[in-house]
Amino acid sequence: MSKGSGRKPELLIPAGSLEVLKVAVDYGGDAVYIGGEAFSLRAKAKNFSAEEMAEGIAYAHAHGVRLYVTANILAHEADLEEAAAYFEELKALGPDALIIADAGLFAMARSICPDIPVHISTQASVSNSLAASFWFDMGASRVVLARELSLREIAKIREAIPPETEIECFVHGAMCISYSGRCLLSAALTGREANHGACTHPCRWKYHVMEETRPGAYFPVEENERGTYVFNSKDLCMIDHIPELVEAGIDSFKIEGRMKTALYVAMVARAYRRAIDLCFASEEEYRAAVPELLQEVCKATFRPYSTGFYFGKPDTEGQNYEDLPYITGYTYLGCVESLDEKGMARITQKNKFSVGDGIEIMKKDGRDIPVQVLAMYNAEGEAVESCPHASEEIWLQLSEVPECGDILRVQGGREG
Repeated sequence: MSKGSGRKPELLIPAGSLEVLKVAVDYGGDAVYIGGEAFSLRAKAKNFSAEEMAEGIAYAHAHGVRLYVTANILAHEADLEEAAAYFEELKALGPDALIIADAGLFAMARSICPDIPVHISTQASVSNSLAASFWFDMGASRVVLARELSLREIAKIREAIPPETEIECFVHGAMCISYSGRCLLSAALTGREANHGACTHPCRWKYHVMEETRPGAYFPVEENERGTYVFNSKDLCMIDHIPELVEAGIDSFKIEGRMKTALYVAMVARAYRRAIDLCFASEEEYRAAVPELLQEVCKATFRPYSTGFYFGKPDTEGQNYEDLPYITGYTYLGCVESLDEKGMARITQKNKFSVGDGIEIMKKDGRDIPVQVLAMYNAEGEAVESCPHASEEIWLQLSEVPECGDILRVQGGREG
């Protein structure tokens, strides 16, 4: 197999909080992207204060991982003064790159913090080689290509642009119904703008249409064999197509999901880490592992998977949103934060479980170890039978002693 540029692609993992950032680093990310408290397109994510960002950068760098910060809103005039102050703050913090969509904010960032590389966000809808070359000539080191491109188009762009220009593409996660997030539905229906980070995902809702002269007669919005459908709620998954992605010359494989839990990030990061490593070690071993890799990403909360636009325009079945609920394979219980001298594990509980339950320790090295909950204590040291309250500090005695950073999960239920 030809390896495109010959470079092993970067695995780029999302994080919406400091807890998830550390998980993304620990479970295989080469780089992590986060949002600050301003100018990030995931306003509902927890996002990072300056102090948390500094801690996150330090943690990532201590583990040889790069950290990128998004500032990818499409700015209005009233945003500019605050944006300048924000870039001054980022200059002092020193992330490895800024992810920007707006041309004005790009110019501002290059002026205020010229030593920090800039990546052009997918929000800029870079879908051809001229646009990619333009941004490179302006000083961008990387372009995140629009999700609407096929592998063939990506390969042609790779051939046409300067070899120093890095290409980043989404390979896993939610798909947008619009050109890479430029949807107006949320603003129209709820007053919350997608391009200011407050999208309510109305594309996930079910719709009917009503003809003006037939009030009360509702017709379902659906497709047939001759038409396509504008809402695409299927998730993207390319874990079984790593060689093709590499062949196209993609430098960074991006996972969507800055609003996802630590469990989701751990499962998807670990699976794609193994997929990439196997592919570069032995394509034959990778091919043999594909069924297991697909099984692993199906343990996360997801909508039925598709390959998006990579192999051409999504077919009719791929576009259909009817009867596509979220599927949850495992429920997140918590991450082991510390251990005492007796091997008791402290977690911040995410979902309810009880003494006597069979759960699973998810380890960074790929092992999943079934264990039983033998005892449970609250923060005051009192024995309890379960942990019904969210974010409660809990000490656990398990049938096998875990390690710090291990994820605790249980099959089934609803991920929190």
